[in-house]
Parts: sequence; C-alpha cells; structure tokens
Amino acid sequence: MGKFRDLMEREMVIRGLSPRTVSNYLGCMRRFVRYFGRSPDQATLEDVRDFQRHLAGQKAAWSSFNVYVCAMRFFYRETLKRDWDMRAIPYQKKGRLLPQVLSREEVVALFDALENPKHRAILTTFYATGLRLQEVIDLEVADVDSGRMVLRVRQGKGKKDREVMLSPTLLDVLRAYWKLYRPSHWLFPGQPKAGVGGEQRLHPRSVQRIFERAKRIVGIEKKVSLHSLRHSFATHLLQDGTNIQVIQLLLGHKSLKTTTIYTHVAESYLKDTKSPLDALPRPAKTA
Repeated sequence: MGKFRDLMEREMVIRGLSPRTVSNYLGCMRRFVRYFGRSPDQATLEDVRDFQRHLAGQKAAWSSFNVYVCAMRFFYRETLKRDWDMRAIPYQKKGRLLPQVLSREEVVALFDALENPKHRAILTTFYATGLRLQEVIDLEVADVDSGRMVLRVRQGKGKKDREVMLSPTLLDVLRAYWKLYRPSHWLFPGQPKAGVGGEQRLHPRSVQRIFERAKRIVGIEKKVSLHSLRHSFATHLLQDGTNIQVIQLLLGHKSLKTTTIYTHVAESYLKDTKSPLDALPRPAKTA
C-alpha cells in the first residue's frame, strides 16, 4: 500500500470511522494489493471485480465479502477520487444466521465457573446489560449511576450515547468487585504495563479468553462466543414479555428489523405459536 495506506487512513480518521473499521479496511486493501501484485492506483474496475470473483471462489462468508466491498469502495471513491460507478463493485446477498443463545442455566454455570471476582463481574455485566465488547471495555467507574439505577454507555456503535438499566444484582456484584480492586477510571482496567503510568484499557482479547475459559470449564459445546451473552440478554428479555422496541433501545439497534431476529430464537415464540394442524376440525370417531 505504501503512501496510499496513510492517505486512506487519514480519510477514514477524518470521517470518524472507528479504529476497528479503520484496521479492517486497511487489512482488506493489503490483501487486495497482494492478490493484484501491483500498486492499487494501477488497478482497474475489472481488476477489482476479478478479486471479488476470487473471494467468491474461496467461499468467503458474505459478511467478510461485504467488508472487502466497503473497503474497496471507500479507497477508490474517497482516497483516489475515482469516478467509477461503485455499483459495479456489488455486495453479496446477505445470509441470515440465527444468533446462538445460552440457556439461563448455562449463564449461571458460566458465572459459577469463574473464581476470579473481576472476571465474574465482567461476564455478569455483559449478560445484565446486553452491551457490546467495546462498550464494556469503555465503561468508566463514573458511568455506574446507582442513584438513577442506570449504566451510561458513551459513544457506542454509531457514536451514540445511551443508557441501560442497572440491575440491583449487578450493582451488588460491581460493589463487591470495586471493594477488592478499587479501579479509579476504567471500570475494568487492564494489566498495568511496565513504564506506563495510570490505568490501562482492558484488551478485547483478554475478555474473550475469560469467556472461553469459563465455557471450557462448564463444558458447553455450542458454538457460542462472548457476543452470545448479548444475544442471550435480548432473547431472555423477549421470553419474559419485554416489548421488542424497548429491547431495540437497550441494544442500541438503529433498526427494529435487526432486533426482530430474536423472535426466531425465543422459546416462548415457538411454544406459544400453535401449528395450524391443531386447529383442523377433528373427524368424528366411528365405532
């Protein structure tokens, strides 16, 4: 990428793209350049489409494929100012995967598997609030508002602030954790680094390892990840009768359509819907 990497990064930073998006887009363009074998400014629209055919031939997941599309559209439209018709770099049709959800018993087992109070507090926060990974990492001690019983989420996805309920049970867990660790800024600070003063932000991979360890101890074989605690939060609320628009606000979803996917995994949705077979008139029994 050379100089084009810096130019692309500058344009993304100016537009306020998240650090994760910046990293993902740059990684996509590096892989395109390796495939293309020349400087990206020499590529034609047909070269980009050839790379798309390569990705499709490699059976890239639709979600990954579409990140490449976003990256290449951004690079050629915003960085190189090409006047291409970007519709000629098409997205793949989105698949629909139902989220993997933990049962309530599995959630309890995960918490019980963790002896470290900080680790237990972190996973409890995920399930009690439905926050995303980066949103939990970015929590500050001052975001816990016990007076109003809310948890402030600063600049979540889409750079939007919001508030979620603060469970009394979660508040008890956080108070017990705070008495032991006494964090001063970040609610869940990372390990201190040699030669670096002040609390350090917790690394995302460290949090994921906590979940993976608990999952291994419990023996859960489902293909679940840390994000499944967010899915479980939404699904269990829906099962308990919470209005889906309330769940949308708590999750920070821009569209209600995104939230309605949980209706397809909530057990109550399945149990409370009767098959039309049960409504058919019964034939009279003959002796």
